Parts: sequence; structure tokens; C-alpha cells
Amino acid sequence: MVTEVGRVCVKLAGHEAGKRCVIVEVIDRTNVLIAGPGVKRRRCNIAHLEPLPQKLGITEGATDEEIKRALEAVGAGGAVG
Repeated sequence: MVTEVGRVCVKLAGHEAGKRCVIVEVIDRTNVLIAGPGVKRRRCNIAHLEPLPQKLGITEGATDEEIKRALEAVGAGGAVG
């Protein structure tokens, strides 16, 4: 699994399952910090994420506003399907 800052993913578990998010920071081998529209900024196990082909040009620790603008620019916001 590709775990890099800016990678767009879909949450697979939890009450935010099915929503798209972005990796904001890599914490360790199994955990990342995610954020996105409708997804609270939080630590997440990479086993609970499915990476998508899109990668945003954001820097580590990007603000929620920067993430929202970048997602809108590539048309990758919101829930899946």
C-alpha cells in the first residue's frame, strides 16, 4: 500500500466508512494522519484505508482548507458512489 502525504484514500472502517480522505502525515509503519471533507482529522491505521490513484500536491500537515481546495481541483471530494 502506498502511504505518502497527499494520497487520496477511501475509509473502509468506522462511521466515516465510504468517505474520501487524504493522508496528511505519515506517523509510523501502520498509522497515518488523515483529513478530508466529512472526515475528522485523526490518526488512522492504514489497514482501514484503500488508496486511490489520485495524489494531491499538498505539504505535510496541510490545513483542512488546503485539502478542500486541492480535492475540488481534482474533483475527488465527497463520498464514493
